[in-house]
Amino acid sequence: MTAPITQDVLTIPRKLPEGGKANLVGMTRDQMRAALIAAGTPEKQAKMRVGQVWQWVYHWGVRDFDRMSNLAKDYRTLLAENFVLEVPEIVTKQVSEDGTRKYLVRIAGGHEIETVYIPETDRGTLCISSQVGCTLTCSFCHTGTQKLVRNLTAAEIVGQVMLARDDLDEWPTPGAPKDETRLVSNIVLMGMGEPLYNFDNVRDAMKVVMDNEGIALGRRRITLSTSGVVSEIARTAQEIGCLLAVSFHATTDEVRDQLVPINKKWNIATLLDALRDYPGLSNSERITFEYVMLDHVNDSKEDAYRLVELLRGIPAKVNLIPFNEWPGAPYKRSSGNRIHAFADIIYHAGYASPIRTPRGEDIMAACGQLKSATEKQRKSAQKAGA
Repeated sequence: MTAPITQDVLTIPRKLPEGGKANLVGMTRDQMRAALIAAGTPEKQAKMRVGQVWQWVYHWGVRDFDRMSNLAKDYRTLLAENFVLEVPEIVTKQVSEDGTRKYLVRIAGGHEIETVYIPETDRGTLCISSQVGCTLTCSFCHTGTQKLVRNLTAAEIVGQVMLARDDLDEWPTPGAPKDETRLVSNIVLMGMGEPLYNFDNVRDAMKVVMDNEGIALGRRRITLSTSGVVSEIARTAQEIGCLLAVSFHATTDEVRDQLVPINKKWNIATLLDALRDYPGLSNSERITFEYVMLDHVNDSKEDAYRLVELLRGIPAKVNLIPFNEWPGAPYKRSSGNRIHAFADIIYHAGYASPIRTPRGEDIMAACGQLKSATEKQRKSAQKAGA
């Protein structure tokens, strides 16, 4: 098992290469305050200035200092001379027949990640990435076939939320009647990468997203998914406070070692002990267990009964995920009959067991399909047009 990757090795500096200006996007309030003071803001004014800039950037979605009309012109000049407001660039956008949007996003260094927006009748969920590539090599996950390149910065994580709101035209219009409709109403950290191997940047980004004077998504509208980085699970509750999901996928160590190799470092028993101690755990804030359904690998009735026993004492629900097949995948999707039989056993034991409806499969935006297929399709198109 690969050891945790430290942020200072894999995360690019906050300074941008062009002009050396710092990006205010992604800074926490404390970080922004320190940056404004260092740029010449009087310390007595710093808290007020942070509040003003914060509202323009995160409530109104403004990226141009000149538009910040309640700031004096000379102060806007100071900001423009020292800072930028930059979010990642959308390279391509694909829209599925079911309305799912998949964004191929370019970040600093020319690297690319993917972000997916999933509209539903009662919510709009944005699936965001935390790393370029992944270090976990889960055998059923297409993203896991890529090598880890680096962690995303807090700016690049927050920036995914902002670019989606740009594309959905969700920022409020000054002077218009207040509209409480939220197109991006929920965030799941289930895109590329293991969020808990980029803890500090994920934490800081979620502080920005949850701040009530900006994007203002409550902590219960954010779900962080981990494959089982036990050393960081308690910190997630204490320092972020969001809901937790666990990529579980097996009921024995033998099978989970193959599907989720991090299990060799923190086995099922160790992981479940950490989850039972998760601060704030209750029936209203359950842990979600994600379970991908792989034909004749982990989908037997015996697996279902074992899962029920493993979950005892943990307020939980089980999301059953039909396997999203990809070229060269070593597994097949479980049959509908096997999935429903499995779900019934979990449900009758007292746990919610929804079967996830695959979304965005026609644009390779479904769970576990991100990034590699997009690169392959684009290279094929380039060859065809040559």
